[in-house]
Amino acid sequence: MRDLVFLPGFMLNASLWDDMRGDLATLGTLHFGDLGQDSSLDAMAERVLANAPDKFLLFGFSMGGFVAQAIALKAPQRVLGLGLLNTSSRPQSAQESTSTLAQIALAEKAPFKGLTSRALASSLHPDRAADTVLLQRLQAMALQNGKEVFLRQLSTLRDGSYADLHRIACPALIVTSDADRLRTVEESEEMAQRIPAAHLEIVRNCGHMTPMEKPQELFAVIRDWIAASKL
Repeated sequence: MRDLVFLPGFMLNASLWDDMRGDLATLGTLHFGDLGQDSSLDAMAERVLANAPDKFLLFGFSMGGFVAQAIALKAPQRVLGLGLLNTSSRPQSAQESTSTLAQIALAEKAPFKGLTSRALASSLHPDRAADTVLLQRLQAMALQNGKEVFLRQLSTLRDGSYADLHRIACPALIVTSDADRLRTVEESEEMAQRIPAAHLEIVRNCGHMTPMEKPQELFAVIRDWIAASKL
């Protein structure tokens, strides 16, 4: 039976995969990495590797996709297949760094009350930006993570790994969404061009939160890719 490791995005946790968990379990044994204890991509990658099976398929969503790339480059002999979901390999821009520092300064002084309504809404398809059920689920994960995780994950700087993506030799599935307002289709296309054995899928009528907005469609993409790649 194959092992599958899943990594969540910023201020998310294993609950991100709840709508897919039953279907995913038909593909193998599920493992969920913890990205809340460290403040660098390298340390996050080392923690996941320390707790992961000897060999596994790896799926990283959003921020987890950056960690997944680091893991695939660190331990290529252990990662049999790589899924990069609604993520990127671009380094952090100067504007993003400035915004992050401002958020950290503000968060350090105030009680943590979760993510802002604007931040939550921007992660969903515009037509679902007022979906109270999805918004509440997202906020619940943020609150469960809390202030310390918020500060640690905000402090995680992305230096980008474009120069090394050609070294990823295992089959790679890259998934993007046409209405993702946080990560663009172009960013996924760039990764697909650099990873030799990459397959790109675009999920239609979907925002950033593909595992929650289109769980059945995303599962089908993952299932079919595993079968086609003979993993």
